[in-house]
Amino acid sequence: MHGLSCKCKWGLTFTLFLSVICVFIFCEYLIYYSAILRCSWPKLNRDSGKGVPPLRALFLSDTHLLGAIKGHWFDKLRREWQMERAFQTALGVLQPEVVFILGDIFDEGKWSSPKDWEDDVRRFKQIFRHPRDMELIAIIGNHDIGFHHEMSWYKLERFERVFNVTSAQIVTYKGVNFVLVNSIAMHGDRCPICEHVENELYSLSQALNCSVLIVMILWISQRNRSSSMRTYCQEDMQKFPRSSPIILQHYPLYRPNDAECTGQDAASPEERHQVFHERYDVLSQEASQRLLWWFQPRLILSGHTHSACKVVHDNKHPEISVPSFSWRNRNNPSFILGTFSPTDFQLAKCFLPEESSVVAIYCSTAMVVSLLLMAHLHLTKTSMLLATNLMGKHKGF
Repeated sequence: MHGLSCKCKWGLTFTLFLSVICVFIFCEYLIYYSAILRCSWPKLNRDSGKGVPPLRALFLSDTHLLGAIKGHWFDKLRREWQMERAFQTALGVLQPEVVFILGDIFDEGKWSSPKDWEDDVRRFKQIFRHPRDMELIAIIGNHDIGFHHEMSWYKLERFERVFNVTSAQIVTYKGVNFVLVNSIAMHGDRCPICEHVENELYSLSQALNCSVLIVMILWISQRNRSSSMRTYCQEDMQKFPRSSPIILQHYPLYRPNDAECTGQDAASPEERHQVFHERYDVLSQEASQRLLWWFQPRLILSGHTHSACKVVHDNKHPEISVPSFSWRNRNNPSFILGTFSPTDFQLAKCFLPEESSVVAIYCSTAMVVSLLLMAHLHLTKTSMLLATNLMGKHKGF
């Protein structure tokens, strides 16, 4: 009987241990597959690609990798592991051609010492490692270089050097133009960095508009025998595909609040009516209108608010605010899948597992294991008491 009791004890221990391991594997690995396998790339209209395979781009935002000053080790471990598993699973399942991170890659880039900066960059490269044939482009955010009053050439240049980007740049993939904007520098106060970035953006807008409208410009110029448009469009200007651009930046364009934002990852009802401050929560109205006028974008993608929102500016320029990718900023992170051609685009949202669900699974498992152990101990104790009583009665005979 004693041997049978030992076998039952070890059998229960092994079963509970195996169950806990299975729960751990599910919560830390398999749950990301269960979420991301439900996602798929949106499809374009049949005639929009004209025989050219569309571009598949993934957009995420506000990863906020914790730094040495405010970052707690457990917070780093938990949330950075979540982002690593989510990102690596998304790459394996969805295989995007290019990934854009819309700013605030780091939480303390505005304060980081050279040593801390190097450590943050090392962790970023580990978490967001990717194949060589896939591009990863990071947009500048206020936590990366500081708000306008904290921004400096030193912090700006070290970010640009690590990520091989500039504050005003156009990158093109498969005939699709993406305008990368350092929205922190769109302050409008003629500071040296702001003036440099705005001049670069204006020059890019000229080159892009000339590329998009070059046929019409040449026709009008010849018809009117005028050199004004030829002067505007210089022959040595950089050439881009004739496709309306997509603006990518950290700050959203101006909107008064998130009152019109809907969806399960929009701001909470109590936050939606909070008034946004220009140049802090959103770009100023003047800067927003300049960007819209200069580039006439067919789409704007931004981050910063940590919540989702869709706004249409001037009834023709849609803007999508991409929520935070980290559990640290929201319970239900997500990212955007975009399929693009030079003339069309379609977007789809992919939700990651909710942190509350993972915590609930762990708590439920701990409770069940505890109850089973208590029940097992109670049964063992009862069996021992029964055996002792029986033995006492036997001796009495």
